[in-house]
Amino acid sequence: MSTRTTPRGPADPGHLPVMLTEVLTALAPADGEVIIDGTFGGGGYTTAILKAANCAVLGIDRDLDAIVRAEKMAQANPRLVPLLGCFGDLDILAEQAGHESVDGVVLDIGVSSFQIDQAERGFSFMKDGPLDMRMGGSGPSAADVVNRMSEKGLADVIFRLGEEKNSRRIARILVQRRAQAPFETTADLAAVVEEAVGGRRGARSHPATLTFQAIRMYVNDELGELARGLRAAERILKPGGRLVVVTFHSLEDRLVKQWLRERAGAVPGGSRHMPLMSKGPKPAFELQENKAVQPSEKEVETNPRARSAKLRAAIRTNADAALDEASDGMNLPPLAELEKSR
Repeated sequence: MSTRTTPRGPADPGHLPVMLTEVLTALAPADGEVIIDGTFGGGGYTTAILKAANCAVLGIDRDLDAIVRAEKMAQANPRLVPLLGCFGDLDILAEQAGHESVDGVVLDIGVSSFQIDQAERGFSFMKDGPLDMRMGGSGPSAADVVNRMSEKGLADVIFRLGEEKNSRRIARILVQRRAQAPFETTADLAAVVEEAVGGRRGARSHPATLTFQAIRMYVNDELGELARGLRAAERILKPGGRLVVVTFHSLEDRLVKQWLRERAGAVPGGSRHMPLMSKGPKPAFELQENKAVQPSEKEVETNPRARSAKLRAAIRTNADAALDEASDGMNLPPLAELEKSR
């Protein structure tokens, strides 16, 4: 399961920030600027940004627990403004806080260590707890998905978001089992998935890892939120503003990579077989690096959770923001359908 980690500091004494030096280099905070930390978590990036420059940080998180931590930090440093909400709405939240534009946006995508470590949140099979997984605490839970979604829908979610090759078998077994008794705990779900795929077989990770990842991403609409967040950042960043995104999963990185390349005007050239594509809109971003920045070997040794991290960064131009609708490209059944069927 991909995780985003949070820093060692007053708000979180037990976790290390991922690629903190690289994030600060790409974000380049300066005195007088306004920066959005769209995934506040434990406040790791925010703490470092506030130390790096005499700037203000809008700390956004949909998790109320994270906002409570942010409010405690803000008592000691009023340059931090906690904002409860989804980072897909970061432009709206910033405007409501009195900022029509900002100088930087940083997004650290995935589930936080705080959420993983709390058994009652139901994110991890390593700690038995209620089958929840909701970052914001509202809407359909993981239990709703597992117990009420169609077999085909479950298979599609597990295959597309978890890239689990045994998705059809897992979905079939889950549906058969829930007919006898509904799933209520993480340990129960993990045990049935493990049985469905035939046990560990010497694998380095638990056989339920990809299924849990898929259900979590679906429950929280993580790819859809990422797509909305990128567009919101484009709308709120002023010319010269920096966008920095750290991902931990191939699906997330692929979405960021493709979107940034498109918005930076990196379209395919022509050939004798295919005519040159017509020029699109003026590029809204300039890529800081053509390839993703990855953590150093030293950091991975110190913090194994950083091993899958990738950082992509770009600088906003003065071009108009695009008006296209955000899409994660997964074509999965809307989560709202589960609410309608209650």
